[in-house]
Amino acid sequence: MSEYIVNTKSGKVQGYLRDGRIEFLGIPYAEAPVGERRLKRSVPKKPWKGVFDAKEYGPCPIQLNEGRVMGDEDCLTVNVKRPAEGDHLPVFVWIYGGGYNTGSSSDTLYHGDAFANDGIVFASFNYRTNIMGFYDFTTYPGCEDLDSNCGLSDQILALNWIHDNIEAFGGDPDRITIGGESAGGASVVNMLACPGVRGTFQQAIIESGLPNCIMTHETARENIDLFLEGMRWTEKDLERLRKDDPRMFLYGHEYVSAKHQYKNPGMFLPGPVIDDLMPERPLDAIRNGSAAGIKVIIGTNRHEGTMFVHPENTGFPNSWTMVAEMLEKNGNAGGLAGIIDYYHPAKADPAEAEEDPFIRFATDYAFEMPAVKLADYQKDHTPDVWMYRFELVTHNGIESGWKASHAFEMPSVFVKMDHPFSHFVYDNEPRELFNKMADEMHGDWVRFITTGEPNAEWGRFTGPDSAVRIYDRETRTVQLDRTGLMKAWGDMRFYEN
Repeated sequence: MSEYIVNTKSGKVQGYLRDGRIEFLGIPYAEAPVGERRLKRSVPKKPWKGVFDAKEYGPCPIQLNEGRVMGDEDCLTVNVKRPAEGDHLPVFVWIYGGGYNTGSSSDTLYHGDAFANDGIVFASFNYRTNIMGFYDFTTYPGCEDLDSNCGLSDQILALNWIHDNIEAFGGDPDRITIGGESAGGASVVNMLACPGVRGTFQQAIIESGLPNCIMTHETARENIDLFLEGMRWTEKDLERLRKDDPRMFLYGHEYVSAKHQYKNPGMFLPGPVIDDLMPERPLDAIRNGSAAGIKVIIGTNRHEGTMFVHPENTGFPNSWTMVAEMLEKNGNAGGLAGIIDYYHPAKADPAEAEEDPFIRFATDYAFEMPAVKLADYQKDHTPDVWMYRFELVTHNGIESGWKASHAFEMPSVFVKMDHPFSHFVYDNEPRELFNKMADEMHGDWVRFITTGEPNAEWGRFTGPDSAVRIYDRETRTVQLDRTGLMKAWGDMRFYEN
């Protein structure tokens, strides 16, 4: 077993050969964020003596996931999987999603075996979620010594750790691609903007990211005031954040999730804030060249909004009244007529006429429109930008009404059929369909990671009327005109003050 020991800057790490891959799991990259370090930014792990046994994944961050409270405060670990042979291999770093509220690198969907099997060093890491990672208490009395952007600091530290140590695992620090989906995709967007990770990666894959899920200290209070309400606390009770069991705080977080749209339609759940780690909004930073030279794949799913728009406890506006309030609250009341005109079923493209206008609205507001903006800004600083859209509607997508919803591409990207979510997407379809989608989507990702170009048939992004890779029963590249979409939204901004 000694041949699988590597020397990192933190200390020696013992790996294990499993199924033709060498795995190093649960390596601590930061000091445990507990005790006096609770609600503080992460700091590098002090070098250890001896050999760290990297046998299994570390605990996930504290969260309420599918009705179960799980996780631990001491959760900041990194994982590396590599082929049994090879050196100076390309590297893919995955950042999990979950709305900044749930998620873990130990989820079997994200284990990355298929990437390692294809000659790539696959890395992933945990970061703090929800209250412990992304609630900003710094503007409240008695909380001035707490930190903002704790979860963001975890991501920045982990990417630096991976860049500084990946060569010891056989990876090439000059051939690193970072990727993520949902809040993980948004995190990739944030990394394109954060000065603290500049130079740690060369390429990025953004799947269904939310580029505008960024708040100021002031707008963050809108959600945290709801948290206090849900906990039945006053500001004086915030002292309990330091000592109480953090699992109890999830009560307040669930209250925020249920109420935030009705207080501020269109506002996102708590995420990163503008501060010294992220001095300006990511889209503005990218427009100004923060990610110059970085190759980018960015895309969305056709019906993202079906996962979020509901008759009750909705995650985005579900009525024209809510849409009107959202626009009015943000000084965009003059744009309401244009938005209604664009999304009203009678005005819709024939292919979209039967779709719920509020699902289309949420899809475009949170995902599609800002993705096109990001691609448009980035192309001014590098020619290597590609856009895709996942449009496969499976049998279960029809039965559930979710169609080609949020995260439905994930089984194809990771070539992972043996997972509950994969079964939800692909059961009642022939296995050949999954195999085809995995060959096409995972294959394009692997080519991009290893060669810097995903597919010779996939044209680069040149503007809102541009080549887009469509992943569907018949995968193809089409010229997709989204100038009407971008005109409907124009320069409207939301919850930025």
